[in-house]
Amino acid sequence: MISLSTASPEETIAFAEQIGRLLRGGDIIAYRGGLGAGKTTFTRGIALGMGLPDQVSSPTFALVNEYRGKGLTLYHFDMYRIMNAEALETTGFYDYISEDAVIVCEWSENIADCLPENVITVTIETMGENVRKITVEGDERFASAGN
Repeated sequence: MISLSTASPEETIAFAEQIGRLLRGGDIIAYRGGLGAGKTTFTRGIALGMGLPDQVSSPTFALVNEYRGKGLTLYHFDMYRIMNAEALETTGFYDYISEDAVIVCEWSENIADCLPENVITVTIETMGENVRKITVEGDERFASAGN
């Protein structure tokens, strides 16, 4: 587990970029954090770390946004309106899990019982207007990120 505080969106993106460089195909990141916590901002950094463009937007109305690069594909899900396993199944979520892709899930609390055991959890807590406490759990490969 690693936990640190960021004082601006730029710092959040820089930390997430370090995480993005360490991701591998098949990784699933489950975000936890309230509205406006910075989940989409964190995803921008992940995309940059994966070598993808940072034109990341919230998937609120699309349910999933796809970002393709020369290497891995990033699938950015919003589970705000998904409340059970049956609803998750209708999204095609399980079809996106592959060795060629990384999945990030906003509002993962809604599908926590449906996620695999090896999920990486990123908790973003709002501590002030631009201050965020970010905790990454689930895989020791991220322990050196943020240094």
